[in-house]
Parts: sequence; structure tokens; C-alpha cells
Amino acid sequence: MTQPRRLIVGITGASGFAYGHRLLELLREVPEVETHLVVSRSAQLTMAYETELKLSDVTALAHHVHRNEDVAACVSSGSWRTLGMVIAPCSMKTLGEIACGTGSTLIARAADVVLKERRRLVLLARETPLTLTHLRNMVTVTEMGAIVAPPVPAFYARPESLAQMVDHTLGRVLDLFDIDVGAVRRWTGPQSGRSTDDIPSRDDDPHASL
Repeated sequence: MTQPRRLIVGITGASGFAYGHRLLELLREVPEVETHLVVSRSAQLTMAYETELKLSDVTALAHHVHRNEDVAACVSSGSWRTLGMVIAPCSMKTLGEIACGTGSTLIARAADVVLKERRRLVLLARETPLTLTHLRNMVTVTEMGAIVAPPVPAFYARPESLAQMVDHTLGRVLDLFDIDVGAVRRWTGPQSGRSTDDIPSRDDDPHASL
């Protein structure tokens, strides 16, 4: 039997609950992808501060929902095949757990499984400024095979709203799984934006360094 294309979505307590929520909405438009959602308790607190959503509004978008305390859930096993996992947003606490390989929650355990099975793990790490510990943890998980993808807006796309900025970021994240949801305004060269003829040369700029 053909197995579905499964993607694990983790939402943790960093600011930016909209990323996880919108990711699920976008994936709902991709019928061949089956989503498995895990929401941390801290993420539920962030949801209450940042949105008017109820948890049921979010879980209704996923095909399957697992409790973060249920470390025996299917997503905790390497024999259960998936495309990988996205944690959106990823808190520094969760990043540290993944870097240390503790697996004390289902989100951290599922991420550890994705790494050990050499599948794709994408972390929308959300914090600023960054401490040395944050940076070292990012290096560690990158060396382990994860992709750290902070939700940094692409201004060349000239977003007109926060929603467009979120969509562009998530579209680029889904590109990493070869899933195109039509949310990315892709760069195709100068013809897609301002002409290079309109850009002043260094000779025209009196403040340009030599």
C-alpha cells in the first residue's frame, strides 16, 4: 500500500504562533500531505496572548494531533516514516533540548527521531538578540543535520501586510520539502523588480567608501 506523505508540525512557546497556525492552513491545501500536530503548553499560552484563536481552531486544521506529553505517540518512532518535521516557531528552550538530545517532550523526541533517521528537520528559531548559548545550539543542530530557518522577512517581495510576510517565509520553508503552495514571490532577476539602470553608481554616491 502507498503510504501518505506525512509531515510533523510542532508549535512551541516562542513568539510567532501565527507561523504554526498558518503553516497548517497552507498544508490543508495540499491533499497528498498528512499533518501530525504537536502543540506545547507554552505555545498555548503564546496563542492566547498573540491571537484570538482557540486551540480547537488550530487542531482542526491537522489530520492528527498528539499531546506533547505522549512520548509513545507514533511520531516518536523512527520506524514510522515521515517527510520530516517543522517546528514553527521554535523556542530557544526547544532548540536547546534538540541540541542536547534529551527528548523529554514529544516535540523534542520527534525532532531527535527525524535527525537520527536522516530526515529533514526545519526549525523556525525565534529569538533576538541571540546569546552565545543560542548560537552554539544553532551550530550544534546544524551539524546534526537540522536546518535553522529564522522567520526573516524577504523585502524584495515587497510585502504589503504581515500575512504576506508570514506566507512568504512559510512558502520558503515548504520549498525545503519540495512542497509548493504558491505562497512565494520568486526572484527571477532584475525584470521582476527595479531595473538596475535606476540604481545609482558608487561614483554618484558622495558617501560611498573608497
